[in-house]
Amino acid sequence: MIRYWWLGLIFIAMLLLPLFIGEFWVHVAIEILILGLFAVSFNMIFGYMGQLSFGHAAYFGVGAYATGLLLVKTSVPLPVCLAVSMVAAGFFALVIGYFCVRLTGIYFAILTMAFGQLLYYIIFQWYSFTGGDDGLQGIVPPEWLISASAYYYFTLFIVILALIVMWFISESPFGYTMRSIRENADRTRFIGINVRKYMLINFVVAGMFAGLAGGLLGPFNRSLAPDLCNWHQSGVPVFMTVIGGPLGFFGPMIGSVIYTFLCAFVTGFTEYWPLTIGLVIVFVVLFIPGGVLGLAQSKFKRFGS
Repeated sequence: MIRYWWLGLIFIAMLLLPLFIGEFWVHVAIEILILGLFAVSFNMIFGYMGQLSFGHAAYFGVGAYATGLLLVKTSVPLPVCLAVSMVAAGFFALVIGYFCVRLTGIYFAILTMAFGQLLYYIIFQWYSFTGGDDGLQGIVPPEWLISASAYYYFTLFIVILALIVMWFISESPFGYTMRSIRENADRTRFIGINVRKYMLINFVVAGMFAGLAGGLLGPFNRSLAPDLCNWHQSGVPVFMTVIGGPLGFFGPMIGSVIYTFLCAFVTGFTEYWPLTIGLVIVFVVLFIPGGVLGLAQSKFKRFGS
């Protein structure tokens, strides 16, 4: 019950946030929401399925380009574009996941990265369609979303809706089946569950929500670059999940707040942002292996006892 009170207070604070901060920090808050959704979708594979994907940015990029191309080349409404971005990302996740779920561990991670790089180079070289390494320019949101505050509230609504759906998926029998696969795939297979089928479904679901996050990014940035699909972009949700905690649903979102805020703050003073985030990751891995959310939960249980 206390958890829901906290969620309610956080929601109210997020609604009031643009009233008390400047436009720059509103943009940072939008980025936190988008990357947080991206990280939570990644954790559907890492935290719930127990497999590490190094190619999750592929679906993020596919969703971004699907929405961006529709806005640039057609007059399709933005909500429809976002739905298309989910379908497009889900299709690629289905094709790629069909091969990836046949492997586990390091082989799964390497294969996801290989497919991710394949998509990256297709987007990078396809000048006539994606703009190639010049990127995609002129992605303009509808007039009612031009202001930073309007786009913030729109993003907040979409992200909360997506998180609610993913929450119900994670707490459904399907979600607990994924936890069973994470803990012991062989025993799960012995009781008659088709492990590959469930892993593939989860892979597609994660890819679809990553595509939705990418779809929100294009109108926000007004442009897109192929690097959205590159391997280093796949490291961003990994960092956020490690910082926030992979074993809690909201861990990656907490990690997104810390990671994105630190990036905005540190880059205002120094160019050594990679060194800073590297030190943070080392500290978390050595001293807070469960992430910030894991630490908070352990302290709360100790306090409650």
